[in-house]
Amino acid sequence: MRQTKFHGRYEDTGRVCAHPACNEAGEFRAPGGRGHGFDGPGEWRWLCLDHVREFNAGYDWFDGMSAEEIYHAQAPGAGWRTEQPAYRPTAGVDGMPRWADYDDPLEAIAARASGIKSRARREAEMAMDGRFSKEEALALETMGLGLDTDRRRLRRRYSELVRRYHPDRNGGDRQYETRLGRVVEAYQMLRKSRAIG
Repeated sequence: MRQTKFHGRYEDTGRVCAHPACNEAGEFRAPGGRGHGFDGPGEWRWLCLDHVREFNAGYDWFDGMSAEEIYHAQAPGAGWRTEQPAYRPTAGVDGMPRWADYDDPLEAIAARASGIKSRARREAEMAMDGRFSKEEALALETMGLGLDTDRRRLRRRYSELVRRYHPDRNGGDRQYETRLGRVVEAYQMLRKSRAIG
């Protein structure tokens, strides 16, 4: 099945138009009786050019929505606050700001860019400092700590991150286990470091 670019025609499908009074080739698809959902992709109905035009002329994407839902769907920033990892309450634990803390998407992007710059600056400072090995510098980064870390601050940060990432604190959600493992490894390395007083 080959799709012709720019106008949605699928040639050589071997299908007949789904309109009951038409025997033309069904080369254009339109939403069927069941839409996309949890159970997978929805159904398509295949129509000829005339009947797909007729279908499109009467199709209402907003059918069944309230006025408020229509307004939000048409808003310029619609969808930017969806439940992505950067928006979750547990985001921002690695020194980056949480997107959910901002009303304006551009402010959130600027804050994240600033966080990336400060992370790069911190990494450069650690590399130039010479007290920490490369592995220890990466462990400090994992813990979200800087060069001025002492043992008390290290233990406090470790305790905070373990509480944050532990599955018991996240309703049994095991998606943070990898991050928890990295935190434990970083702590084990840093607690033995001679550079931390």
